[in-house]
Amino acid sequence: MSASTLTPNLLQTVSTQFYSLSQFPTPSTSRISFNRKSKHPISSKSASILTLNAALSDPFVLQIAETFEDSLSSSSSSTPLPLQKLRDSSSESLLSLSWPTRKDEPFRFTDTSFIKSSEIQPITNPPQDSDIACISSDIHLPNLTIVDGYIVDSLSGLSGLPEGVYVGSLAKLTSEGIVKRVSEFVSNFEGDLFWSLNGVGAPDLIVVYVPEGCRVDGPLHLRYCSVRGSDSGSKTLPVSNPRVLVLVEKGGEVSIVEEFVGGDGDKCYWTNAVLEVIIGEGATFSHSYVQTQSLGAAHIKWTSIRQESASTYKLVEFSSGGKLSRHNLHVQQVGSDTVTELSTLHLSIKDQTQDLHSSLVLDHPRGYTNQLHKCIVAHPRGQAVFDGNVRVNRYAQQTDAGQLTRSLLLVPQATVNVKPNLQIIADDVKCSHGAAISDLEDDQLFYFQARGIDLETARKALIYSFGAEVIDRIPFAYVREKVKKDIVELLLEPATVKSVV
Repeated sequence: MSASTLTPNLLQTVSTQFYSLSQFPTPSTSRISFNRKSKHPISSKSASILTLNAALSDPFVLQIAETFEDSLSSSSSSTPLPLQKLRDSSSESLLSLSWPTRKDEPFRFTDTSFIKSSEIQPITNPPQDSDIACISSDIHLPNLTIVDGYIVDSLSGLSGLPEGVYVGSLAKLTSEGIVKRVSEFVSNFEGDLFWSLNGVGAPDLIVVYVPEGCRVDGPLHLRYCSVRGSDSGSKTLPVSNPRVLVLVEKGGEVSIVEEFVGGDGDKCYWTNAVLEVIIGEGATFSHSYVQTQSLGAAHIKWTSIRQESASTYKLVEFSSGGKLSRHNLHVQQVGSDTVTELSTLHLSIKDQTQDLHSSLVLDHPRGYTNQLHKCIVAHPRGQAVFDGNVRVNRYAQQTDAGQLTRSLLLVPQATVNVKPNLQIIADDVKCSHGAAISDLEDDQLFYFQARGIDLETARKALIYSFGAEVIDRIPFAYVREKVKKDIVELLLEPATVKSVV
């Protein structure tokens, strides 16, 4: 990529980095006033700087970043400061990141070439009325509907929230105190390439703020809908970058349901989502995450959790959609006496990849974590991936950490790659982990048949009960029933069960 094709954001980042490394004085302005459409040429010295830094970066990544930046309609002058801070830090990090390949350990079993080989097109404007006509608005709980990365007020309903709670766009946030608190935590964590691409391409930052000591009764439903997608077989891949920051102050309590839907059939699109959560001292955050997107979609999700002392985080996750679905989950306990519970069920019923990469970092005494990961693969070209890391550092004494992954392969050639990883540096802990992979056992089926139950019914009962251990942990009945209905439709229809007998 030539210097002249770099965007103003990336120009600023490249120049700043080079000046710092070379001990040159940094520019006095916060942004370089260069536009590719400008008639004023850049100097040979600046061109050399840009060419040098661009040569050290991945041209494909810079091209995507440029495309994302060009898609943002708002000018820098109208962009809220925390969001601009996020975009600047993300632009800077992209200069040192390359597109992942199977040679990179975190992506050894996850092929992202499906995205790279597509024509990536950011969704540049909010949906029109014709786009959202098919989206139901019958949810009666407090809810926020995000369509293709943009909040749609006409499909949302936020009445009944306690005083002081804010849910909505950062651009519409009028409280200077909340804006200041949000700014403290934006871009404090560094993820991978997809985290940074979201930071560059997010059209807005959605904020959920729960003040100190406030308890929100009932769940807040965040519904992400994807309506714009290309037909199956098309090389075009529309992409959205929704980003949410949740801040639960000391002693607060809130439950959030994240539901990703849309693109019936095999519609092709890419949802590149990020959720950041800061859980204050003694606060509680209950998180239900349901992903049932199109079987032709790419779904990449980052969840970053920061837990302060005596806080609680509980996650129940169900994922069955996407041609490529990857959840990057990072939890850091930054105080003592914290509680973390993670429960996950992934289904791969077609030529799909269902991937969970989780990282739990414990740095303080008396932390408790318990992780249960389950997956079912019911297609010869389907696969599931689990890479779970629990790190118990030196001062995390009296920690109780457990991790278990169990996989059910229903057809020959179905694949699962698991890598449970428990790193213990502290010496006064109680930790365990385990992994099991199998098909349904003959003695399990015989138990049913010996009692007059036919083989097909026996398989249905065993498959359902395998997943029910996770699904029954969803704290809200309406979400549980929806997930159970999906499992029945995807796995327990007679044609599906007969094909795996």
